[in-house]
Amino acid sequence: MVKRLTRREMLAGTASAGAAAWLAGGISTLGAGPAPSERLNVAFIGSGGQAAFSLEHLADHNIVALCDVDERRAAGAFERFPKAKRFRDYRRMLDQMERQIDAVVVATPDHTHAPASIRAMQLGKHVYCEKPLTWCIEEARRMAETAKRHNVATQMGTQGVAMDGARAGIEVIRAGAIGAVREMHVWTDRAEGWWPQGIDRPREKPPVPKGLDWDLWLGVAPPRPYHPAYVPFKWRGWLDFGTGALGDMGIHNAAMAWVGLELGLPRSVEVVATSGINRETFPAWSILRLEFPARGPLPPVTMHWYDGGKRPSADLIGGREVAKNGAILVGEQGTMYSIEWTGADWHLFPEDRFGDYQPPEPSLSRSPGHHAEWIAACKGGPAAFCNFIDFAAPLTEVMLLGNLALRTGQKIEWDAQAMRAKGRPEADELIRRAYRKGRDV
Repeated sequence: MVKRLTRREMLAGTASAGAAAWLAGGISTLGAGPAPSERLNVAFIGSGGQAAFSLEHLADHNIVALCDVDERRAAGAFERFPKAKRFRDYRRMLDQMERQIDAVVVATPDHTHAPASIRAMQLGKHVYCEKPLTWCIEEARRMAETAKRHNVATQMGTQGVAMDGARAGIEVIRAGAIGAVREMHVWTDRAEGWWPQGIDRPREKPPVPKGLDWDLWLGVAPPRPYHPAYVPFKWRGWLDFGTGALGDMGIHNAAMAWVGLELGLPRSVEVVATSGINRETFPAWSILRLEFPARGPLPPVTMHWYDGGKRPSADLIGGREVAKNGAILVGEQGTMYSIEWTGADWHLFPEDRFGDYQPPEPSLSRSPGHHAEWIAACKGGPAAFCNFIDFAAPLTEVMLLGNLALRTGQKIEWDAQAMRAKGRPEADELIRRAYRKGRDV
């Protein structure tokens, strides 16, 4: 008898050559798109806004379904991919099209990342999810566990780590170019001028705009009346929906250094200074301190976080202007300064010591492209660098621990094994979110 291969097995069978090429140092993304037999059937949960970036990079595949609760935001995607079936409720889309979908992109507000991604992975679908991976810590753990249990290919939208410069930066850190690192500074200009933080809930109750399903937009979050203060995009600063500046940019700005230093999870997090804490939004600015333990021969590291326009001292980089986003690693033999959010544009100081410095030979494979990594993994190739299990879930947990300190106003001593803040039972409801009844996965 001839065994009939499933679509997933057929796609995996086409990946061996590409996987081997990537392991050997990268595969080209130039030239024609994939052959029809190698195209994935991709569905989008969230089709407007940030989804446009992934739609552009995956346009050579079969975009079979587009789901969005806001027809206005998704109008461009609907027009570009008229053959894709349209949905408002991702649960209905996954139920109705389970057999037709290979992979799912989740490009929704933070509070919907986990419910949508977990449901898709439980159906055996590969998932690309925007950052930060989740709204709360327990969700991040569940995302990693679900990806592992169902053996699906995953990737978080941390595009900067796919750049050659970021991979090289990781290698430079691990090669000990600046010596043992005990101090790290990471900062962002967010939320300054990007979305509101440090404000209270609006009292007005304007009508819901035509084309927006407000109940579906709320999803698992507690109910509240619609207001334009939340959508589009401005949801990031609201505690019920977003994860603030740390969730948005800490994930990016710290990624290269976090990987290079093999930091893992902090043992404690505390607020150093803040503009003030309320029950509705993250503060307009904050400064945090995260303590990471020693990792084998690597010493403990103190990470200083700044947002809302606060920045570290320019003295750390010889008085030079400090960029709006970036990271500084202070080592025993020198300093690494990565400019902006990707981690790819880095410099070593003092210049007279590192003027002729040559980076080590590459030890990490170079990326064929952030989305291309995920596509290759979907077809049976190597796991994507920013996969949920090894990268996305633990890095997201680091940032969410910072938010836990901000929201409780208390120093968090983190018991990672028990997933609890020692002596802080009031933090439990923020570590594990209770979903709105009837709106779970």
